[in-house]
Amino acid sequence: MIPSSRYYFRQALFASHARVIGTGLSLRLESGRLPSQCLSVAPTHHHLSLPTCRARHQPFHHSSFDNAQASSSSQTTYEPKHPTHVKININDHIKMISRGQGIINVVLSRPNKLNSLDMGMFEAIAEAASRLRSDRELNKDLRVVIISGEGRAFCSGLDAKGVALSGPKSSLNRLLQRPSGYGGEKGLGNLAQDVSYLWRKVPVPVIAVLHGYCFGGGLQIALGADLRFATPDCKLSIMESRWGLIPDMSVSIFLRELMRMDVAKELTMTGRIISGSEAESLGLVTRCVDDPMEEAIKVAGEIIARSPDSVAASKELFQSTWMVADDATCLETETTLQLKLIGTWNQAAAAGRQFGVNLPYWNNKDVTKD
Repeated sequence: MIPSSRYYFRQALFASHARVIGTGLSLRLESGRLPSQCLSVAPTHHHLSLPTCRARHQPFHHSSFDNAQASSSSQTTYEPKHPTHVKININDHIKMISRGQGIINVVLSRPNKLNSLDMGMFEAIAEAASRLRSDRELNKDLRVVIISGEGRAFCSGLDAKGVALSGPKSSLNRLLQRPSGYGGEKGLGNLAQDVSYLWRKVPVPVIAVLHGYCFGGGLQIALGADLRFATPDCKLSIMESRWGLIPDMSVSIFLRELMRMDVAKELTMTGRIISGSEAESLGLVTRCVDDPMEEAIKVAGEIIARSPDSVAASKELFQSTWMVADDATCLETETTLQLKLIGTWNQAAAAGRQFGVNLPYWNNKDVTKD
């Protein structure tokens, strides 16, 4: 029996209501199907529990729409190849795994729901970014952050059903509340924006590892990273136009730095799904490789060999001047940051390594602060 047009209209209204402003979107709504209950992922290693999020909501364990039905055989599934040491679970949505040498892997962990974004996931991602930015005990030895997704996808976008069942009005208020509380005293974004934007505030390079599906809010989270490595068959989309909406999770900041305006408009207005290979050619991803996690670990190792102060200052230099500052501000910022580096221990250690003197770095990363 084919459902009537009125049926589909009711479904579209529900999805539009469920998709509160400030979130990303997944591929499609499975009309007439009630998804199964979301199952929490049990940790497989020893883990340390962080205190509950500062936010108003506790994690929700509702089902999500099966947003991205496709043949799993044509998509790459990420299985960690590198040893893990310490695992921290935040609300059973995020795993924070230490990979040694100051590398922390933040893993989106709702694999049975393609890591889609329910309210618990929004809170957990913002909490993770906030902790890595400001918690001195957690970031005192931090050198690189890698964001990845468990299972068949990086992140398929919004879990519309989960957000709706959490209470559409309360979810809307929480997602739009500005500031979210995660950005500190000078926080700018609401919760939906901070899951992407706050990665720019972490004082170390952030690398996103993309595979499977990277749609809507998932893509905007990836765009918040400093570098993005993707598989050639990864599927990416700015998908909000399919629901009559615009992307509003900091994408207006990210896209202007990465691509021409006409290309950004075309991808946003059409909601077209592109491959990792095309995303690389358009500037959305840094590089396409068969094993993006291996590439991320390799690049992280190259970064770790440099002074943590100069790496942090490099990130601050470009983010504070790229596309937004006038010439005078750019030149002044270069000099200000350089003066903070010259004569420090880490600058001397970096110079010494060029002459075969292997001095250890002090993990300060304070040069970007006034």
